[in-house]
Amino acid sequence: MTELEQFAAPGSEWWRSAVIYQIYPRSFADASGDGIGDLPGVTSRLDSLQDLGIDAIWLSPFMTSPQKDAGYDVADYRDVDPLFGTLADFDTMLAAAHARGIRVIVDLVPNHSSDQHVWFQQALKAAPGSPERARYIFRDGKGENGEIPPNNWESVFGGGQWTRITEPDGTPGQWYLHIFDPSQPDFDWTNEEVREEFRGVLRFWLDRGVDGFRVDVAHGMIKADGLPDYTPPSESDSMGGGEDDVPYWGQEGVHDIYRDWHKVLAEYDGDRALCGEAWLPTLKKTALWVRPDEMHQTFNFPYMMTEWDAEKVRGVIRDSLEEFGKVGAPSTWVLSNHDVIRHASRLALTADSPQGDGIGPKSAGKPDEATGLARARAATTIMLALPGSSYLYQGEELGLPEAMEIPDEFRQDPTWFRTNGERYGRDGCRVPIPWEADAAAYGFNTTGDSWLPQPEEWSRFARDVEEADPASTLHMYKTLLGMRREFELGNGSLVWEDLGESAIAFRRGDVYVVANLGAEPLELGDDVTFITQSQRFDGTAVPTDHAAWYTKN
Repeated sequence: MTELEQFAAPGSEWWRSAVIYQIYPRSFADASGDGIGDLPGVTSRLDSLQDLGIDAIWLSPFMTSPQKDAGYDVADYRDVDPLFGTLADFDTMLAAAHARGIRVIVDLVPNHSSDQHVWFQQALKAAPGSPERARYIFRDGKGENGEIPPNNWESVFGGGQWTRITEPDGTPGQWYLHIFDPSQPDFDWTNEEVREEFRGVLRFWLDRGVDGFRVDVAHGMIKADGLPDYTPPSESDSMGGGEDDVPYWGQEGVHDIYRDWHKVLAEYDGDRALCGEAWLPTLKKTALWVRPDEMHQTFNFPYMMTEWDAEKVRGVIRDSLEEFGKVGAPSTWVLSNHDVIRHASRLALTADSPQGDGIGPKSAGKPDEATGLARARAATTIMLALPGSSYLYQGEELGLPEAMEIPDEFRQDPTWFRTNGERYGRDGCRVPIPWEADAAAYGFNTTGDSWLPQPEEWSRFARDVEEADPASTLHMYKTLLGMRREFELGNGSLVWEDLGESAIAFRRGDVYVVANLGAEPLELGDDVTFITQSQRFDGTAVPTDHAAWYTKN
């Protein structure tokens, strides 16, 4: 390998180098004691996040919803679901975060609404061809009596993407499109009324003081003209990240929407940010979402889903910095979120587990816990040294593994039900996180209730236990985040080092970063001084699945 210097995109906006912590509200902290986390719970734990050293939080959906898909089915975009509190609770939480120097990003779900949204209820009562139905994607069926769906598209959650309604007069009627669950009808984003409605939604939350939006299914809002049939490959990624030319993913028209939204955010002071969830087949395509007049960030899913292989990890880092740099945007880096197997387990799987499938009691290829945690800590040590913005998912700072032994009767992910138990879905990464080892529900609340069962062995991952252990994953995260800020590693250039094919090695100014993904120890020589290590080791040889930052004497 030749030495190559790669730069993060220039600019002083906070989102270019921020470390953003994802909060899944129902599983973070529960102040009410009903077993489901809430906004007052978030407020109560902000000191812990400030102590961790993050720059911003991203809150997964908390808006009014029947909760068919954990809040990603929104019935009212301008209010807080009573499950999570009130608008006053949100304002209190926002003010408390800002007082601690923590910015707040909220999740926005524009591809679809809940079937309980007033617009969809109006559409069901209206006639075919009416303005009410034009807000969604209604079509006549095929066949002699319209009994065949308009096309063959498969839902991300299993089954078809079309559901037939009963018309107000009691007769079988039109079909409506839902990429996800039937309770989540897709909006028709060619309709100007839909576009104007969401401009209003953006302004509602911006007026309250939010710092930006994470945009759910940002690549799915426009469908190909004519809605042509499409059959995905048998081993397809459920969110379309592995295929080109999917008629409901990554269509060119989505970019006009984000150019419009970019203008709305520009009306407000303070570098408000848009971050897109766009599962796309290449980094080159992903970078199109963050051209200068569109979104500010998009999640780097190719990086997240890269297997534990030195050549592949080096390649995706190189390509990310190159492709995002071409459009003047920072790369983002992420290893876990609420939709994928936690990386403390995923990096040690010994069998394929496509995104969205999850892993459970009958799954093949379950990980070795020690191997998974070692690789997770090493992967984070690499990630937090990279230029750009990093996303953390709640609980990863504790080294939480995937909860793999959830009994069938407790599962709640729509994927589990829509596939008749063939795919476990995402419950395993959504279990409420542990705060205190000896408390009810591990300190998630004071009642002991929990909407998903917490594994008994999680007491050893509790935050209070890890606070007391200087070798814990929590202390590793705090150290890395503190040093990332001290050395200003979110900005600047990366210079690649050649330490062999099994190593990931680069320099950030005076800080050298190395991870050993090979089978043998990696000797660095006598002229190094370690700043931090993913796990403690002696001498100057980096063991397998370990990583370190160091300087040269």
